[in-house]
Amino acid sequence: MRESTQILVIGGGPAGATAASLLAREGFQVTLLERDRFPRYHIGESILPSCRPIFEMTGAWAKVEAHGFRSKGGAFFQWGPEEWEVRFTDQGTDNVNAWQVIRSEFDQILLDHARELGVEVVEGVGVRELEFDGDRAVAAQWQETKNPEVGGRIAFGHVIDASGRAGVAATRHLKNRRYHDVFRNVATWAYWKNAKPLGKGPDGAIAVCSLPNGWFWAIPLHDGTLSVGLVTGRDLFNDSRARLDGDIQAVYDEALAQCPTVLEMLDGAEQVTGMKTEQDYSYTAESFSGPGYLLSGDAACFLDPLLSTGVHLATYSAMLAAASLSSVLRGEVTEAEAWRFYDTVYRHSYERLLILVSVFYESYRGKEYHFYNAQRLTADERDQLHLQDAFDRIITGIADMDDAENAYRLVQEHLKGGTSGDPNPLNNLNRVHEMKASPFMPENAVGGLYLVTEPRLGLATGEAPAAG
Repeated sequence: MRESTQILVIGGGPAGATAASLLAREGFQVTLLERDRFPRYHIGESILPSCRPIFEMTGAWAKVEAHGFRSKGGAFFQWGPEEWEVRFTDQGTDNVNAWQVIRSEFDQILLDHARELGVEVVEGVGVRELEFDGDRAVAAQWQETKNPEVGGRIAFGHVIDASGRAGVAATRHLKNRRYHDVFRNVATWAYWKNAKPLGKGPDGAIAVCSLPNGWFWAIPLHDGTLSVGLVTGRDLFNDSRARLDGDIQAVYDEALAQCPTVLEMLDGAEQVTGMKTEQDYSYTAESFSGPGYLLSGDAACFLDPLLSTGVHLATYSAMLAAASLSSVLRGEVTEAEAWRFYDTVYRHSYERLLILVSVFYESYRGKEYHFYNAQRLTADERDQLHLQDAFDRIITGIADMDDAENAYRLVQEHLKGGTSGDPNPLNNLNRVHEMKASPFMPENAVGGLYLVTEPRLGLATGEAPAAG
């Protein structure tokens, strides 16, 4: 391994592989450290169409398309007393813009592609700690995952922390990760063979079906398995588990009995794996950047599996990080200017999706089952996590949040049976990053900057919109 590198990327998942690929294509020296050896298992299997243009930028899209993943024509929602579907063809796209993927295979494609672009990829090596010169990150102490006695140091000019939920910078050094106290959920899932097709919604759709105390996903995969997961509140999950002698399988089975749509798909099917469980996965760092470093993907924030936004936020933030850092290294903008752009746009993206998810969780639930409550979310956390401010800006439509306010209103009206003028307002979900607040548009410049992809990926100067 090199003893120094221009850019260090920590983590080889979609965020890290995408950022590294884009930076390598811009001609920079990039070293990527991944603690596991690929292929490795990961959840998060339903990919949105918004990922395609980013993979086209890296050059990886053709490989993803050729792999044979299950094409995803949209989503089917059975939420409370209502059923509806989101068809990607209604948005002028087709089924080959999105996939249901086996993440071990999908992530391997992206990481191998980064390696082919010239990124020095080192697997089986984790970052033990970062070194700082004052406030500036300058080096990483690494060690082999399976042989911790073997390690070393690598200096860098800049680092992108894409280390996922482990969050090297946020959890070990900055101590700035904050969990959403009333958004603490548990997901538990397994895989099934010989399941029946959904029979509703677009071809290859993810099924999202609510329960009184949570919801199920059902995702068809190209190896013939069906990923079926339960999401419920942590306290509710723990109460059920205690009542059922600690048996997670029994909790899962009991919830399945309340979900006839998924239960019908599993009639005659065989569960071929044990239960997998994750909890307390909804969080955000107070800042996504600092001197010499950027946090990307799950290392910065994670929302919820409900709208399949995890890989989108990972790759979207990776693109923003690569553009921001490229312009800094070419001397086009200062680091402070670029980091301000990155933090603002990435947080904007996270916050508006937070509102969309919150609307779902507030619908068809008694108060004791709310996964999200704006008042309590912001009452006890340091600096209010910026979420009260985020909530106010979104629902009042201030400046660059106008699009999110409209999305909130349309979804809320739809779920409550109102008339919105659009029989399926959730069709706007996958266009949400192309609306009025798009960072690609000069009129929406952030601090005088907006994102460009031609002739090179980076930030361009533009007139900021007039106040008011």
